[in-house]
Amino acid sequence: MILFLALTFVGIAVSAFCAFAIFWPLALVHLRDRHPALRGQLGEAAFVHPAAWNWLLRQRYRAAADRNLDGLATPARVSLLIVFASLACAGLLWLLSSVVS
Repeated sequence: MILFLALTFVGIAVSAFCAFAIFWPLALVHLRDRHPALRGQLGEAAFVHPAAWNWLLRQRYRAAADRNLDGLATPARVSLLIVFASLACAGLLWLLSSVVS
């Protein structure tokens, strides 16, 4: 049962990553088109760059005061948080299953 719950958390992480893969590129394109100074802070290959994820998780996009950017970046931030949290829960449950059995 514990491993089933761990697998469920992995499924949640996959679905959250799908949401992240939709909203994060849209937010990056919006930044490129309307806020080039903020986009310049993220550097090249921002989709996979950990510093850009840090920028997203710390809600630095709010400095632009753009509601459209908030509407794209907030779901990307929430989905990235869910990916990290659900993978952490799956890992903890996997460790628990190996200790219990």
